[in-house]
Amino acid sequence: MTAPGLALENGASGAAGPSASDELLAYSVPAGEGTRAIEFVVPDVHCAACISTIETALDRLPQVKSARVNLSKRRVRVAFSPEIGSPLELEAAIRASGYRTHPLDPSANTARNTALGELVRAMAVAGFAAANIMLFSVSVWSGADAPTRDLFHWVSALIALPAIAYAGRPFFRSAFAALRVGRTNMDVPITIGITLATCLSLYETAISGAHAYFDASTMLLFFLLVGRTLDHLMRERARGALGNLERLAPRGATRIHADGTLAFIAIDKIVPGMKLLVRPGDRLPVDCMVAEGTGEVDASLVTGESLPVAVSSGTRIAAGTINGASSLEVEVARRAADSFLARMITMMSEAEGARTRYRRIADRVAAIYAPVLHTTAALTFLGWGLFTGDWHGALVNAVAVLIITCPCALALAVPMVQVVAAARLFRNGIMMRDGAGLERAARVDAVIFDKTGTLTEGAPRLERQNFGTPDLLGVAAAIAAHSTHPLAQALARSAGSVRPIRGDVREHAGAGVEVRDGAVLWRLGNAKFCDAPDEPADVAGSRVYLSRNGEVVAGFSFEDKLRADASEAADQLRRRGLDLEILSGDTPGVVARVAAHLSIASWRARQRPEDKLDRIAARTAAGDRVMMVGDGINDAPALRAASVSMAPSEAADIGRNAADFVFTSGKLASVPFLIDIARRAERLVVENLSLAVIYNAIALPLAIAGLVTPLIAALAMSGSSLLVVANAMRLNLGAPARRPAPGVRPALAETAA
Repeated sequence: MTAPGLALENGASGAAGPSASDELLAYSVPAGEGTRAIEFVVPDVHCAACISTIETALDRLPQVKSARVNLSKRRVRVAFSPEIGSPLELEAAIRASGYRTHPLDPSANTARNTALGELVRAMAVAGFAAANIMLFSVSVWSGADAPTRDLFHWVSALIALPAIAYAGRPFFRSAFAALRVGRTNMDVPITIGITLATCLSLYETAISGAHAYFDASTMLLFFLLVGRTLDHLMRERARGALGNLERLAPRGATRIHADGTLAFIAIDKIVPGMKLLVRPGDRLPVDCMVAEGTGEVDASLVTGESLPVAVSSGTRIAAGTINGASSLEVEVARRAADSFLARMITMMSEAEGARTRYRRIADRVAAIYAPVLHTTAALTFLGWGLFTGDWHGALVNAVAVLIITCPCALALAVPMVQVVAAARLFRNGIMMRDGAGLERAARVDAVIFDKTGTLTEGAPRLERQNFGTPDLLGVAAAIAAHSTHPLAQALARSAGSVRPIRGDVREHAGAGVEVRDGAVLWRLGNAKFCDAPDEPADVAGSRVYLSRNGEVVAGFSFEDKLRADASEAADQLRRRGLDLEILSGDTPGVVARVAAHLSIASWRARQRPEDKLDRIAARTAAGDRVMMVGDGINDAPALRAASVSMAPSEAADIGRNAADFVFTSGKLASVPFLIDIARRAERLVVENLSLAVIYNAIALPLAIAGLVTPLIAALAMSGSSLLVVANAMRLNLGAPARRPAPGVRPALAETAA
């Protein structure tokens, strides 16, 4: 419903209808380098075999660059090139694999979770049927005569058959879809087991047999559904923080037109440069800059900081932030799909589906498990039948084998730990871009830090102009406005409102900015870049120089404070046995003072991007597993080259995109916290895989030996899955979530690209 007084602006389409391919392409978003990304909802995916089947089918298509299934969200994200092949082939490939699917609208809120409702209803029907059939079974077991026994068996059949047909749909649908395309999954043995038990009961009832197993069939189905429902709930709880983010994303905003009129605009129609009115209590749908107004905002959803943050004209605010008591007029900086909040959600989603070493092992085992399981069940049936002549008992034992050794626990062993770890990190202000990075972080033995913007607050201030005429400050500020480097931004702020200088602009990573304005070549950057005299090794503060046609005409000194918890974070990392080092492009004197303050013995100054890259390569060649923590454009190559990398959320876009993890809290305590979680997660993965293997090593011989009934098999199989999930949830135990210390404000939003 549109708010009173507002026109609805949603960009209605014209008369001509789009083609099916164009319509599907509209659901995709740009993914860089000429590719687009699209998400499909796949409600039937629930195991490692499902993941492998879908990803393999998509990877065969020439237009597909990558395909990743997110098990907890039941979605598949595909990066593809629309120029090579039609997106219709993506949907067709998923359907050909035996799965229902439809594209996810990126502008819509997360759809209501229908899977949980279906499971709960099915569980209720199975439980009701099992309870009533059990009453008749008690009478039969108590010694009812043959006619009464047959009557109770037929009544039980009338209750059981519709109940099994309805409650078994989650398993039957998945199994039939897999068999239809010539493959198996973990629901195939479950379906076979339930079907065989039901058919055997009908046969016994038809021939007036003494035993029927309708109670076992319905009770078996009930326990299987209990296990799957609890598993579903635990997964949703594990990723509940991310789900809250998705659900809280606004549908749109109030646009301010040039003539001052207001109109509601859908979130997918908001573009950079638009003016929006943000009323008190509104949540920002996109990254913005305050154009008019002052007030306070709640950025806790994005940064983890509970204290309100003051904003005024020029302040950048990230999507997801809630406005306080004053109305603000803001200018849009990025589209919703490119906003800070959208990228954080994408990072989490991709991290949950990452292909780690342990997950690849589990997937390979689960892929060959189904044929081995079916063969074992068949041999159990033949063996018992041939050696005992009791084909009825042989069938019961084969059903027990099919059910008890279903590889649910194995399929959940790794992804559940990843989901819980991603959620725990998120609640502590750490976004995981690559789940495989969590595995690498567990084995780190050295941490290398950049200085400016990483160990320091990244908000230096101009201390003084060392030499040069006062008017050159304005020239330097105009050039600095072209750069996102912290020193350049501080210089631009110091001169107030300036317009970037016109001309041919080039930024040299780790050096400075070059602007050619007609016959004049300006350079703003470090001493080497501007051909300035070498600085003394003990010079205080960071220096920036301005040169005109090769002649140094001005110099500026800056001061940048260390992050409040830098010393504590360094001490925590040392206590964890990690070797620390600083690589900085700043002067030796500045870097030496920072290193001494943090008790870091190894440091290097005046490091260019290639120098940092060479240093990481040298340490890697020496056998070190290095984590790089940096924030600037000049850190991007090193962030990519390191075994695992981390960047603050206020880092330059290229630095954030190169890092495996992004911390939004502004606290360096995020680094040791990440390593702690990574090490605990690796231990839990090993424990889960061990539990799955031990369970199957014990359960399979017992089932083959005829010591397990189908009902006990269902309990054991569901119990093993829940044990693995519960063990993964232990990652939520331990130290409470870290929050920034009072009075320390994290970066509210990113630096504009």
